[in-house]
Amino acid sequence: MSHGYEIRVAGPMSPSLLDTLRTDFEMQPDTVLYGEVIDQAALHGLLDRIRDLGLELVDVRQVPARHSP
Repeated sequence: MSHGYEIRVAGPMSPSLLDTLRTDFEMQPDTVLYGEVIDQAALHGLLDRIRDLGLELVDVRQVPARHSP
């Protein structure tokens, strides 16, 4: 069962850097990434990718999954 997550990183970023999550640029100066993550291993993989990109992680929180109509 997947869970929804919001991941906040400091500063703006290109939406193409993390193709698995959607971005919200209205929350300047931070970027909020959100999407469904299938399990803890996938979440850790995303966090590793954020680290590898040199982005500053601000916050990670589990939220209700957003289902597309």
